[in-house]
Amino acid sequence: MGFGRRRKVVPFRSAGELDAMAAAGAVVGAALVAVRDAAKPGVSTLELDRVAEAVIRDAGAVPSFLGYHGFTGSICSSVNDRVVHGIPSADDILAEGDLISIDCGAILDGWHGDSAWTFGVGTVIEADEMLSEATRLSMEAGIAAMLPGNRLTDVSHAIEQGTHAAEKAHGRAYGIVDGYGGHGIGREMHMEPFLANEGAPGKGPELVVGSTLAIEPMLTLGTYETRVLDDDWTVVTTDGSRSAHWEHTVAVTEDGPRILTLRP
Repeated sequence: MGFGRRRKVVPFRSAGELDAMAAAGAVVGAALVAVRDAAKPGVSTLELDRVAEAVIRDAGAVPSFLGYHGFTGSICSSVNDRVVHGIPSADDILAEGDLISIDCGAILDGWHGDSAWTFGVGTVIEADEMLSEATRLSMEAGIAAMLPGNRLTDVSHAIEQGTHAAEKAHGRAYGIVDGYGGHGIGREMHMEPFLANEGAPGKGPELVVGSTLAIEPMLTLGTYETRVLDDDWTVVTTDGSRSAHWEHTVAVTEDGPRILTLRP
């Protein structure tokens, strides 16, 4: 008797389960919009955290970041050279011209939504605006590759190519943060497989209808290298350059990619 080699696929959900994930994702989207609206000079990142938590709990959901491996916030608030995992604090006061990345997650009926975006506080310099735009465009390139039959690294390659296209359009180079990337998501926030933000195409498990990934490029105005601060969470660029982070939870469908973390 012969045995065929089992096909490896990115974990997938039913149509109803994708709808449940989209409901969780809508809560995340609403929280992100509320945080952006509240982000003014003189406001602390802890105040932004409270805004997000209120939106999440008012929707009957639970903040997925709060208490995760001891994390103390409902959002990650990463300002300027902080790439990801910034801890909200009463001492962290926003100033005019800051560039801030907000990452947020929520659990609703056991399903996770996870999304992030970067925006300026007040008026920011053109380089920071372009950095955020480049990161968003890289994410969108990755989303467009969420098609049945593609492989995991086809998405990674698309993200990288999106970055290079933005570099060409903007006439400057960006650092693709090393060692961080997207992930599988469903009834847990972080699941296999890990999704790199660069690499050769055509490798890894296959995308099938219902496969879900959190796609999250992180770019900098300088280095690709980072270090973790003494709080064991906050990731910063080693050269002090500013960073941006965009993320959506996305599903593969027969009709094309479906963003599960839409914002109102």
